[in-house]
Amino acid sequence: MTSPVRLALLGCGTVGSDVVRLLHEQSADLAARIGAPLEIAGIAVRRLGRDRGDLPVDPALFTTDPLGLVKRDDVDVVVEVVGGIEPARGWLVEALRAGKSVVTANKALLAEDGATLHDAAAEGGADLYYEASVAGAIPLLRPLRESLHGDRITRVTGIVNGTTNFILSAMDATGAGFAEALEEATELGYAEADPTADVEGFDAAAKAAILASLAFHTRVTAADVHREGITEVTAADVASAKAMGCTIKLLCIAARGVDEAGRETVNVRVHPAMIPLTHPLAGVGDAFNAVFVEADAAGQLMFYGRGAGGAPTASAVLGDVVAVARNRLAGVHAASESAYADLSVRPMGEALTRYHISLDVADRPGVLAAVAGVFARHEVSIATVRQGPAGGDAELVIVTHVAPDAALAATVRELRGLDIVRSVASVLRVEGGA
Repeated sequence: MTSPVRLALLGCGTVGSDVVRLLHEQSADLAARIGAPLEIAGIAVRRLGRDRGDLPVDPALFTTDPLGLVKRDDVDVVVEVVGGIEPARGWLVEALRAGKSVVTANKALLAEDGATLHDAAAEGGADLYYEASVAGAIPLLRPLRESLHGDRITRVTGIVNGTTNFILSAMDATGAGFAEALEEATELGYAEADPTADVEGFDAAAKAAILASLAFHTRVTAADVHREGITEVTAADVASAKAMGCTIKLLCIAARGVDEAGRETVNVRVHPAMIPLTHPLAGVGDAFNAVFVEADAAGQLMFYGRGAGGAPTASAVLGDVVAVARNRLAGVHAASESAYADLSVRPMGEALTRYHISLDVADRPGVLAAVAGVFARHEVSIATVRQGPAGGDAELVIVTHVAPDAALAATVRELRGLDIVRSVASVLRVEGGA
């Protein structure tokens, strides 16, 4: 009988526990798919003796020495579901340089320093798989780096954070404000006790960096991603979007472009945006994720499903484990990182965007002309204007045509300084042709 493929599991929290359960429940099927059984060589945890319920695993396998576990000669594959930058980076580099394949769900590490992991994998001739790092169980990263490898991807637009999507969906459905929707998300377990990484866009920005790196064959880090969260989105913004036939989503957007010299670039950003209800992403509600990919030959593709949670993420982890285990038995490893394009990352100010701007202005003659003059000075073209009462003043709602984001931002700054503008009630970007 073929010798088993032995796994070192780093982390046994929500995801790690589900990995153990699925390994136990599907052991026969997994062995048939791979051609050899999978065995757990050890599980690194922070504390021994913790009650882990009915987890089907020998307690003797637990250890508090993850690096020692990684270095063991009887370990073939390292599965990391701990998260964070250090000490996880050190463990995985050690494994990869030693020729041990790595399966990880660590989006933060991949987005900050994926280059180090890819270089270590190349040095050790090992596999580095990370399907679970973006969008949970949704098969997304492997199609980008394998199925679409013969095509030219032009744009990736996605909803990749379930917490923020739940909050915005609740605001849209009930008219609640951000604070009320966040409270509901926390009570239902969709938001962490400290939701900063989600609501301020850090989680989505890490995922955007990974998606852009794969889609455009370019090393993109989280530091390259323009990031805005949803904490400033108001119930009034949501109502205004509805009036336009739109909804508001926190989007990650990675798109090819061309600079002034005609050189190809990539722009990567995360921010809330209005999208028309006709857009495929508009109907993605609750805590679901979806990614919309546009390519020259394949056209438009949509990937949809549960983007987080123990079981969905564990499913993606085990899919990678099967792939690297089969490669190991065949004596091969997957193609190395594809970063040949090395496109420059274009700053947000140069990205072409559209704005929806709501102004409370003095209700007197000449106001509209003065506001229009500000847009003209910054060479920003107005697409539509809607005017209505707002207490003792008036409301102007302006949607622009596409312009450099820096010009739009400068327009808003000047508007804030006009004495006829009582307040800039809201500023949101508009995506998808609304």
